[in-house]
Amino acid sequence: MVVSTEPQKTSSSVPVTNTKERVSEFMQTIQDEICQGLEELDGLEKFKEDSWERPGGGGGKSRVIRDGGVFEQGGVNFSEVWGDRLPPSILTQRPEAAGHNFYATGTSMVLHPKNPYVPTVHLNYRYFEAGPVWWFGGGIDLTPYYPFAEDAAHFHQTIKAACDKSHKEYYPVFKRWCDEYFYLKHRQEMRGVGGIFFDYQDGQEELYKGPDDQGAAAIYSQQLGVPESRNWESLFTFVQNCGKSFLPAYKTIVERRQPMKYGDRERNFQLYRRGRYVEFNLVYDRGTIFGLQTNGRTESILMSLPPLVRWEYGYNPEPNTPEAELYEVFLKPHDWANWKPNH
Repeated sequence: MVVSTEPQKTSSSVPVTNTKERVSEFMQTIQDEICQGLEELDGLEKFKEDSWERPGGGGGKSRVIRDGGVFEQGGVNFSEVWGDRLPPSILTQRPEAAGHNFYATGTSMVLHPKNPYVPTVHLNYRYFEAGPVWWFGGGIDLTPYYPFAEDAAHFHQTIKAACDKSHKEYYPVFKRWCDEYFYLKHRQEMRGVGGIFFDYQDGQEELYKGPDDQGAAAIYSQQLGVPESRNWESLFTFVQNCGKSFLPAYKTIVERRQPMKYGDRERNFQLYRRGRYVEFNLVYDRGTIFGLQTNGRTESILMSLPPLVRWEYGYNPEPNTPEAELYEVFLKPHDWANWKPNH
């Protein structure tokens, strides 16, 4: 479907007055909980915090871990910004927000492990208000370098369980949307094995509000129709459940893969595949574009990029190798939540 851009449209169920404070508190709490859990998992290094202020209004806390026992580099960033000049990316999607002051807050995270058998993971949950307009957005996705179906299944099953607490149809729509969003058009491949992705969730219209009205997410969402009983409180609860599901979804995978030995071949392939991460974040990523358009803190915006990366002209994996299996099987949409061993 194509999102309506008629000026009179507003978000449903106008929220109570302390929405900004409540969401901001949660975003900072989830940053604290994630950092604590990751430090325990890493076992060697701690996060270094860098507090900052945005000249136009707002600020945040960037936390970075480097050269740890597990994580070569990772960042968990909280930010809240406000102002009176809406970025073009917002006005394009929701022109009815024009003329209003805006407020946006969120927590984002990207982890780049050293061991190529441990996947990279990305998380972002955010909230936006501008006058009568408000919405939640975000998601989480996994980017393995080597193919382990049981890892992808565990990740998706954990995320699905969190979604199902709020609505049985959230995961099917947002999983398909994630497959669509984290796709490199110029490479014609997915970034990883996906997860969930959603945006512009304000309790109105169908669940899918992306650009591809002929894609799998749009078709599923159209068949579903407009879900009932979705308001600010229920969406906030949904985002909270998703945020709290990260550590259970990821910790098990790290504990499985971190002890595995690797050599130069695996490390070189990891660095090559990290190049896809850089390409996506600088060309397509909505959070990166929003941050740069709102004069956000560049160091925090670009902390998602890996510390080391390589490109190789005309690379093709050797047939019948784990690297080839990643391309042939794992970088395509799969029903990971229902995966069974030997299936």
